[in-house]
Amino acid sequence: MTDRRGGAPRSEAARMAILHATARLFLARGFAQLSIEGIAADAGVGKQTIYRWWPSKSDLVAEALIAGVLMPEQVAPRFDGTLRADLVQWMRAVLAFVDHPEYDEMLKSLIAASTANPAIGERLRENLGADADLVRRLEKGVEDGELPAAAPIASIVELLVGAILVRIVARPEADDGESERLIDVVLGRYAPEHDALDRT
Repeated sequence: MTDRRGGAPRSEAARMAILHATARLFLARGFAQLSIEGIAADAGVGKQTIYRWWPSKSDLVAEALIAGVLMPEQVAPRFDGTLRADLVQWMRAVLAFVDHPEYDEMLKSLIAASTANPAIGERLRENLGADADLVRRLEKGVEDGELPAAAPIASIVELLVGAILVRIVARPEADDGESERLIDVVLGRYAPEHDALDRT
Protein backbone atom coordinates (compact mmCIF):
# COMPACT_ATOMS: atom_id res chain seq x y z
CA MET A 1 0.00 0.00 0.00
CA THR A 2 1.51 3.29 -1.10
CA ASP A 3 1.26 6.44 0.99
CA ARG A 4 -1.46 8.64 -0.49
CA ARG A 5 0.56 11.77 0.29
CA GLY A 6 3.75 10.56 -1.37
CA GLY A 7 6.88 9.10 0.17
CA ALA A 8 7.74 5.64 1.42
CA PRO A 9 5.31 2.77 0.98
CA ARG A 10 3.22 1.95 4.03
CA SER A 11 3.76 -1.30 5.88
CA GLU A 12 0.38 -3.04 6.10
CA ALA A 13 1.29 -4.49 9.50
CA ALA A 14 2.21 -1.03 10.82
CA ARG A 15 -0.95 0.47 9.27
CA MET A 16 -3.21 -2.05 10.99
CA ALA A 17 -1.36 -1.69 14.29
CA ILE A 18 -1.93 2.06 14.14
CA LEU A 19 -5.60 1.71 13.20
CA HIS A 20 -6.24 -0.81 15.98
CA ALA A 21 -4.44 1.45 18.45
CA THR A 22 -6.59 4.35 17.27
CA ALA A 23 -9.74 2.30 17.82
CA ARG A 24 -8.67 1.13 21.30
CA LEU A 25 -7.74 4.61 22.51
CA PHE A 26 -10.76 6.23 20.87
CA LEU A 27 -13.08 3.82 22.69
CA ALA A 28 -11.22 4.27 25.97
CA ARG A 29 -10.74 8.05 25.91
CA GLY A 30 -13.00 9.59 23.28
CA PHE A 31 -12.01 11.91 20.46
CA ALA A 32 -11.11 14.90 22.63
CA GLN A 33 -8.47 12.96 24.59
CA LEU A 34 -7.13 11.03 21.60
CA SER A 35 -3.55 12.00 20.72
CA ILE A 36 -1.06 11.06 18.02
CA GLU A 37 1.55 10.54 20.72
CA GLY A 38 -0.67 8.05 22.55
CA ILE A 39 -1.53 6.20 19.35
CA ALA A 40 2.14 5.95 18.37
CA ALA A 41 3.10 4.57 21.78
CA ASP A 42 0.25 2.05 21.76
CA ALA A 43 1.04 0.90 18.22
CA GLY A 44 4.79 0.74 18.80
CA VAL A 45 5.66 3.13 15.98
CA GLY A 46 7.22 6.55 15.77
CA LYS A 47 5.04 9.63 15.85
CA GLN A 48 6.50 10.79 12.54
CA THR A 49 5.39 7.54 10.92
CA ILE A 50 1.78 8.44 11.71
CA TYR A 51 2.15 12.05 10.59
CA ARG A 52 3.73 10.87 7.34
CA TRP A 53 0.65 8.78 6.52
CA TRP A 54 -2.20 10.74 8.16
CA PRO A 55 -2.29 14.53 8.55
CA SER A 56 -4.52 14.53 11.67
CA LYS A 57 -6.15 12.35 14.29
CA SER A 58 -9.52 12.85 12.61
CA ASP A 59 -8.10 11.27 9.44
CA LEU A 60 -6.98 8.31 11.54
CA VAL A 61 -10.44 7.91 13.04
CA ALA A 62 -12.00 8.12 9.58
CA GLU A 63 -9.72 5.39 8.22
CA ALA A 64 -10.34 3.20 11.29
CA LEU A 65 -14.05 3.48 10.52
CA ILE A 66 -13.53 2.70 6.84
CA ALA A 67 -11.31 -0.28 7.70
CA GLY A 68 -13.99 -1.67 10.03
CA VAL A 69 -11.80 -1.78 13.12
CA LEU A 70 -13.66 0.91 15.04
CA MET A 71 -17.30 0.20 14.28
CA PRO A 72 -17.61 -3.10 12.42
CA GLU A 73 -21.37 -3.40 12.92
CA GLN A 74 -23.45 -2.27 9.99
CA VAL A 75 -27.22 -1.89 9.91
CA ALA A 76 -29.10 -1.81 6.62
CA PRO A 77 -32.81 -1.69 5.76
CA ARG A 78 -34.37 -4.81 4.29
CA PHE A 79 -36.05 -4.99 0.90
CA ASP A 80 -38.43 -7.89 1.56
CA GLY A 81 -41.58 -6.29 2.94
CA THR A 82 -43.67 -3.17 2.69
CA LEU A 83 -41.85 0.14 2.90
CA ARG A 84 -43.18 0.76 6.39
CA ALA A 85 -42.33 -2.73 7.65
CA ASP A 86 -38.79 -2.56 6.25
CA LEU A 87 -38.15 0.90 7.69
CA VAL A 88 -39.56 -0.04 11.09
CA GLN A 89 -37.28 -3.10 11.18
CA TRP A 90 -34.30 -0.92 10.24
CA MET A 91 -35.12 1.74 12.82
CA ARG A 92 -35.53 -0.88 15.54
CA ALA A 93 -32.09 -2.29 14.71
CA VAL A 94 -30.49 1.17 14.67
CA LEU A 95 -32.05 2.23 17.96
CA ALA A 96 -31.08 -1.07 19.58
CA PHE A 97 -27.48 -0.40 18.50
CA VAL A 98 -27.31 3.25 19.57
CA ASP A 99 -29.10 2.51 22.88
CA HIS A 100 -26.53 -0.12 23.86
CA PRO A 101 -24.49 1.29 26.79
CA GLU A 102 -21.29 -0.13 25.32
CA TYR A 103 -21.52 2.22 22.32
CA ASP A 104 -22.71 5.38 24.07
CA GLU A 105 -19.42 7.24 24.40
CA MET A 106 -18.12 5.96 21.07
CA LEU A 107 -21.12 7.32 19.17
CA LYS A 108 -21.00 10.68 20.95
CA SER A 109 -17.28 10.91 20.23
CA LEU A 110 -17.87 10.06 16.56
CA ILE A 111 -20.40 12.86 16.30
CA ALA A 112 -17.87 15.24 17.87
CA ALA A 113 -15.12 13.98 15.56
CA SER A 114 -17.33 14.46 12.50
CA THR A 115 -17.25 18.21 13.08
CA ALA A 116 -13.50 18.04 12.36
CA ASN A 117 -13.77 15.57 9.48
CA PRO A 118 -16.99 15.18 7.46
CA ALA A 119 -15.80 11.76 6.26
CA ILE A 120 -16.39 10.44 9.78
CA GLY A 121 -20.00 11.59 9.72
CA GLU A 122 -20.49 10.06 6.28
CA ARG A 123 -19.06 6.73 7.39
CA LEU A 124 -21.18 6.75 10.55
CA ARG A 125 -24.28 7.25 8.41
CA GLU A 126 -23.21 4.38 6.16
CA ASN A 127 -22.72 2.05 9.13
CA LEU A 128 -26.20 2.91 10.32
CA GLY A 129 -27.63 2.27 6.85
CA ALA A 130 -28.76 5.89 6.65
CA ASP A 131 -27.10 6.62 3.34
CA ALA A 132 -27.21 4.78 0.01
CA ASP A 133 -29.08 1.76 1.42
CA LEU A 134 -31.86 3.91 2.85
CA VAL A 135 -32.09 5.99 -0.32
CA ARG A 136 -32.44 2.83 -2.41
CA ARG A 137 -35.20 1.51 -0.14
CA LEU A 138 -37.12 4.78 -0.39
CA GLU A 139 -36.66 4.86 -4.16
CA LYS A 140 -38.12 1.36 -4.31
CA GLY A 141 -41.04 2.69 -2.27
CA VAL A 142 -41.63 5.27 -4.99
CA GLU A 143 -41.40 2.58 -7.69
CA ASP A 144 -43.91 0.42 -5.80
CA GLY A 145 -46.35 3.30 -5.33
CA GLU A 146 -45.86 3.46 -1.56
CA LEU A 147 -44.53 7.00 -1.86
CA PRO A 148 -45.53 9.64 -4.40
CA ALA A 149 -43.12 10.31 -7.26
CA ALA A 150 -42.47 13.79 -5.86
CA ALA A 151 -41.57 12.53 -2.37
CA PRO A 152 -38.47 14.42 -1.14
CA ILE A 153 -36.29 11.40 -0.47
CA ALA A 154 -33.29 13.43 0.69
CA SER A 155 -35.45 15.24 3.24
CA ILE A 156 -36.96 11.97 4.48
CA VAL A 157 -33.45 10.59 5.03
CA GLU A 158 -32.42 13.73 6.93
CA LEU A 159 -35.49 13.53 9.17
CA LEU A 160 -34.67 9.93 10.07
CA VAL A 161 -30.97 10.69 10.59
CA GLY A 162 -31.92 13.64 12.79
CA ALA A 163 -34.07 11.40 14.97
CA ILE A 164 -31.16 8.99 15.38
CA LEU A 165 -28.71 11.77 16.28
CA VAL A 166 -31.13 13.17 18.87
CA ARG A 167 -31.37 9.69 20.33
CA ILE A 168 -27.57 9.45 20.61
CA VAL A 169 -27.10 12.88 22.16
CA ALA A 170 -30.19 13.27 24.36
CA ARG A 171 -30.61 9.63 25.46
CA PRO A 172 -34.39 9.75 26.00
CA GLU A 173 -35.96 6.85 27.86
CA ALA A 174 -36.32 3.77 25.67
CA ASP A 175 -39.82 3.21 24.29
CA ASP A 176 -40.92 0.00 22.59
CA GLY A 177 -43.18 1.82 20.14
CA GLU A 178 -40.78 4.58 19.16
CA SER A 179 -39.63 3.02 15.89
CA GLU A 180 -43.17 2.67 14.61
CA ARG A 181 -44.08 6.22 15.61
CA LEU A 182 -40.98 7.72 14.00
CA ILE A 183 -41.60 5.94 10.71
CA ASP A 184 -45.31 6.78 10.75
CA VAL A 185 -44.60 10.46 11.39
CA VAL A 186 -42.17 10.62 8.47
CA LEU A 187 -44.10 8.48 6.01
CA GLY A 188 -47.41 9.99 7.09
CA ARG A 189 -46.30 13.31 5.66
CA TYR A 190 -45.55 11.90 2.23
CA ALA A 191 -47.56 8.69 1.72
CA PRO A 192 -50.67 9.19 -0.49
CA GLU A 193 -52.87 7.35 2.00
CA HIS A 194 -51.52 7.20 5.54
CA ASP A 195 -54.18 4.67 6.57
CA ALA A 196 -52.92 2.31 3.89
CA LEU A 197 -49.53 1.92 5.58
CA ASP A 198 -48.86 -1.59 6.76
CA ARG A 199 -49.29 -1.67 10.54
CA THR A 200 -48.40 -5.27 11.13
